[in-house]
Parts: sequence; C-alpha cells; structure tokens
Amino acid sequence: MPALPPAEGQEPLFALAEAEEDPGDRAPMPPHPFRASARARRMVRIRHVYAEPAARDAPRGRRILAALPGVPVTEVASHWRIPALHGEETNVARWTRVKTEVLVLGVRQSLTVRPNGRSADWIAPGASNGCAMACAYCYVPRRKGYANPVTLFTNTDAIAGAVARHVRRLGPKREPNQCDPLAWVYDIGENGDCSVDALLCDSTAELIAAFRELQHAKASFATKFVNPDLLGYEPRGRTRIRFSLMPPADSRLLDLRTSPVAERIAAAGDFLDAGYEVHFNLSPVVLRPGWQRDWSELLTHLDDVLPRAVKEQAAAEVIMLTHNKALHEVNLGWHPRAEEVLWQPEAQEAKRSQNGAENVRYAYGIKARALERLTGLIAERAPWLRVRYAF
Repeated sequence: MPALPPAEGQEPLFALAEAEEDPGDRAPMPPHPFRASARARRMVRIRHVYAEPAARDAPRGRRILAALPGVPVTEVASHWRIPALHGEETNVARWTRVKTEVLVLGVRQSLTVRPNGRSADWIAPGASNGCAMACAYCYVPRRKGYANPVTLFTNTDAIAGAVARHVRRLGPKREPNQCDPLAWVYDIGENGDCSVDALLCDSTAELIAAFRELQHAKASFATKFVNPDLLGYEPRGRTRIRFSLMPPADSRLLDLRTSPVAERIAAAGDFLDAGYEVHFNLSPVVLRPGWQRDWSELLTHLDDVLPRAVKEQAAAEVIMLTHNKALHEVNLGWHPRAEEVLWQPEAQEAKRSQNGAENVRYAYGIKARALERLTGLIAERAPWLRVRYAF
C-alpha cells in the first residue's frame, strides 16, 4: 500500500542507506533477535518517516534510517505539527494502519523531570511519544488529532543525563513511600511503550543501562507488549517493568495489537529471572455487565500460574477508566464497538487531569464502590498482591 503523501509544500527525502556512525558514539548494545522476527514486522512495517532535520541527522536518527533502506523521509519543522498526520481527518479510518506504517523522528526539547507520587516518584522526560499498539482508551492521542504513530526522540543521551543530574541532586531516599522503600522511581515511558520502542531503536536498552549506574534510582515503565529482546538488557534490579492487565474479554475489545493478557502474565517469571522487578497495572478497570466476574477470574489465574518468586515481590496499581470526549469522537470513526463500553455518560462525570486535559471519569460514588469491590476481590483471590495505590 502507498505511504502517506508528504505534507503540502514538503518534498520527500530518501533514507540514508549507508548512514555513517562516528566511532565510539555509543556503548555496545545487546542483540535484538526478536526485532527481526515476523511478529515484530507485523507490529511495525515502516513505510514512511517524518523527521525533524536535527533528528534525521543525529547519530541515532542515522542508525534508525539505515535500518529502513529505501523508506521515504519527509522533513518537518516539528514532530508535533504534521498536517498530513495530525491534521488530516481521513486518517481516522486508517488509525491502526498509520500506527503500523508511519514513524516520526524528533528531538525532545523539554528535559524537565516532573513530580508524580503515584506510579513513580518522578516522571522522566520520555524517549518517545505515541505507540504502534492501538488501545482505544489511551490518553496519549488526545492531544494529537487524527493519528498517533510512534515518535522517537533521538537525544536519549540528553534524557539520561538530565535524569542522572536530578538523581545526584536528590541524594539517597530518606523515607520509604508507596513508590519504593529505598530508591527514587522514575517513569521512563509515560507517553509510549518502551517494549515497542525497542523494535525500532536502542533507546530502551540505553535507558535501562543508564539506570544500572544510578545507585539511588530505579526506572519504571508499563507495557502491554512482550518483547523477549528486553530479557538481554541486564537491568540488575534497577528497572521495574509493570505488565498492564485486564480481563481477556476487555483486552480483545480495547487492547488492539497488544500481546494477549495470558502471554503478559506468563512472561513475568522470565523477566524476574532476567533481573527486572515485576509489578502489575490492573488498568483500566472498565465497568460493564460481568466486570466483577471477569476480574475475579483474572485474579484467580494470576494466583494459579505465577511463580512464588514473582508473587513475593509483586505489587499492583489499580486505575479506573478515564476517558475523553475528543478521543470518543475519534474512536467512533475507527472502532465504535469500543465506545459502547468506554463512553457511559450516565455513569461518568467531568474531570480535569493533572496535565490540564478535560476528561471524564466514573462518578465519585460509582468509582468508590467499584474500587472497594475490586480491592476486595484482590484480597480474596490474590492476597499476596499488594496494592500500591488505587484511583
């Protein structure tokens, strides 16, 4: 199928088939056998790249493009403002195809480390924005318009440096909290999925390697994709991977292009053995007929199949569904069945998120009762699973 046409007034460039790399411009990276697999190619079959000039010409940008010989590249002034992607309404009907075939390269300008206090102590500047998976409830595309493919930032070294300086300023963690008793926890994947990013570049491997050297800090990221290449990244206990889980029936409807829930659960032991801390995100919790039964079955499955070693160190985050009217309208154009369970005006109320977005969430009383019931199910079916926070 043809790639997206270049934006008006922009001429396509062509990938650098023989991009040269400065000797010693990066540390040796682990091998990536899964990256070359047929399954990985089904997730990302890049046929067009949009790139800021500085990102295209950076060493990482040249390496990414060298792995995509013959793929046309369109120069753009900003990774945030690409009319052929974000401003083109017809892309809604091609929502998943755009995610599969389009890649954006940019340079991250803001290197601010933000406080969090829920999932992590701090939100690190992300090395990506957007995802090749297509979860219908995802908050990231709410700011993007009509397309949300992966954007990779080529200045991962600057991101790692900003975090390292932040950790040094903080010094040791003096008091334990629900994020971690000893280490400052930094979420490195707020707006993307690090496991999917690793199909396209070495940013995830390099960030995990950077945290190996940070005595008082720990990386953390949530994922819905099992990428076996990450097993070779040697986190040495300094990275927490959080497998996002929901009942399989919900996942089949809402978690398009993700790894099956059973596969995510089955991978937990392998990732623990590889040196990761393994937690779980029970999210989003979607209220619909039969939700309590299905969550009960999922928790029972966790208790039945997880190794004892995983259970002894596991913890969970419980996150109720938050939705957004603009995303609701976009979803109606490519996946209206999802909106039958996501959009429930009679049960939802307005909510302003921490980033200022106008969203909707379950009304206070409905949400409180659902959280009470779900945490009760956890206590009954998986009593070993400590809930770090629920909201």
